[in-house]
Amino acid sequence: MSYRDSYSLYGRDYFSTPKEYGLSLHSRPTTSYSSTPSSVLSSLSSFRSRPYTGVGVTYTPTPDVNEVYPGLFVGDAVAAKDKAFLRRMGINYVLNTAEGKRYTQVDTDHIYYRDCPGLRYKGFQLMDLPTTDISKYFHIAANFIDEGISRGGRVLVHCMMGVSRSATCAIAFLMIKRGMTLTEALALVRSRRDIHPNDGFIRQLQDLDRELRVCRVR
Repeated sequence: MSYRDSYSLYGRDYFSTPKEYGLSLHSRPTTSYSSTPSSVLSSLSSFRSRPYTGVGVTYTPTPDVNEVYPGLFVGDAVAAKDKAFLRRMGINYVLNTAEGKRYTQVDTDHIYYRDCPGLRYKGFQLMDLPTTDISKYFHIAANFIDEGISRGGRVLVHCMMGVSRSATCAIAFLMIKRGMTLTEALALVRSRRDIHPNDGFIRQLQDLDRELRVCRVR
């Protein structure tokens, strides 16, 4: 895979609203299908999770992963469940930010990786909803990711699609452990992967940004 050699650090004020970061839920493309949004998502999820066999063609979902910072990868459930892929990539830390068996969650845990020697796992049972309190996991996620990278490992942070929950935790790590502002961390991750944290997560990252700014001037 190829990654951009450089990235821009925008100077927008951190008090900007989620819409000003270009990540408002309301700015996402909409469809005009007669089906309800939930039925469309259900159909897409079902299609993506099963192999497709046509005339002379077989399609199997492939891992969707991007390295957003040296040693830190953000990806989807397909990547997390493909143990052979993880071994090839040298991933030895996995953070599942969507652990569970509910819709849009990923049903992996310590037991799932019991046949992967040396792999460390951590899971957060989070839903991708603006009302979800993801902030209580910011420092836990940052410590886990930092441990993996500082030991020369490679860390995969994932959720179902790798665009909201996992991206939010990756951004929190960059802010807490690498001293980046929200604007800088968001710009870096977005330069290397198409991410869309929901509006509630953006607001919680803004709160974290303010807290860290205060701590730095003390």
